[in-house]
Amino acid sequence: MTKDIKKLTVTDIKNKKINNEPIVMITAYDALFAKIFDDYADIILVGDSLNMSFNLKKDTISATMDMMLYHVKAVCNGAKNSFILADMPFGSYSDEKTALKNAMKFFKKTDADAVKLEGGLKNIPIIKKLCDEGIGVMGHIGLMPQFSKFEGGFKIKGRGKSEAKKLIDEAKAIEQAGAFAIVLEGTIDSVAKQISSSVSIPVIGIGSGVNVDGQVLVWSDMLGFFEDFKPKFAKRYLNGAQIVRQSVQTYASEVRNKIFPSDEFTYKG
Repeated sequence: MTKDIKKLTVTDIKNKKINNEPIVMITAYDALFAKIFDDYADIILVGDSLNMSFNLKKDTISATMDMMLYHVKAVCNGAKNSFILADMPFGSYSDEKTALKNAMKFFKKTDADAVKLEGGLKNIPIIKKLCDEGIGVMGHIGLMPQFSKFEGGFKIKGRGKSEAKKLIDEAKAIEQAGAFAIVLEGTIDSVAKQISSSVSIPVIGIGSGVNVDGQVLVWSDMLGFFEDFKPKFAKRYLNGAQIVRQSVQTYASEVRNKIFPSDEFTYKG
């Protein structure tokens, strides 16, 4: 079932929580896939996850602003109705001045609708500053890929009362700072439910169970193109790599055996 054809706004996204309508979010990095996803996704995230699934790096940390700007532009060319969210890469929002400068680049050089940044309480002044300047912000707490080196890997969050309370406090502070939504990644489902019910803005989960306001998946995980590893939370709806591999194998065989191009695919004089 496709979504209604209209350009979604921050207000539309926030109203989905009020109306108890689950939010569909997916990543995209180019115009081709963005155009396909545009019929179904409420939000398309141009995530720094592209550094891993698109460039095959071991983490997201080396993604750059130039890289993100290029891919956000491409996605905006393909998706005309979905809400386009630009991921701010590691180091691009280390302080208010830097964050504003780089967020402005997304707004001036692309058609992005908002930005996303990772981090809890330390980011509150940055979120406030961006919102004061008219830039929509989505927060990101729980498991934060940009912190993977600091934390020694990708660690599931929400274990224990103190960690659960910290996440709830962070979500409330992010809402109060003006963010319109929060991504909650890799968090125990019971804690994710508490977080979602503690704030009035949407909480979009990834690896955080069903009791939140929406879900996001990395497209190459969801469609089976990224084969290096499979996260527990990533359901594969297609064996994409296998299908492509078989198709390319058939093409290569037909070329080598002079089966392609046949008369059907040949201009005749």
